[in-house]
Amino acid sequence: MTLPVLIVTIFLSLLKILVSCLPTDAVNWIISKIKIHSEISGGNAIVTFDGKRLEGEEKTQVINYVNGARFLKEKHIFPGNEELFLHPENSGTPLFIDTKRGKKDVRLFEYIYSNRVDVVKRYKKKLISYSLFSDSLQERSMPLIRNLV
Repeated sequence: MTLPVLIVTIFLSLLKILVSCLPTDAVNWIISKIKIHSEISGGNAIVTFDGKRLEGEEKTQVINYVNGARFLKEKHIFPGNEELFLHPENSGTPLFIDTKRGKKDVRLFEYIYSNRVDVVKRYKKKLISYSLFSDSLQERSMPLIRNLV
């Protein structure tokens, strides 16, 4: 009986030491895999608003605003309610961002309100919805978006 307890104790001790001593790069890689609101790189992203592609400084500005936004909360999507999140009532025209995360194509639908930004992320056949807070995206980009309409 003491031998199995001793083996389990040694195994758990080694596991604890291994987990607590991971290099920073390994920890950042693990966190990036489970992160809901990951950063968007401007090189492979396509930003579209109302059927018009944003290019140059406008595109870079919108991507920087999205990357600088703070995560508020995740919203749970129940089966059958997907369309309510993709096309919410009184939301206006969404901002679309098409990008890649690894080998997967990701599409972000961003609905900008005065107090938050609702984001619906679609990749493969999965949908994830969450809210962001970004003063710059909510206030400064609204005239930019209104000029494009």
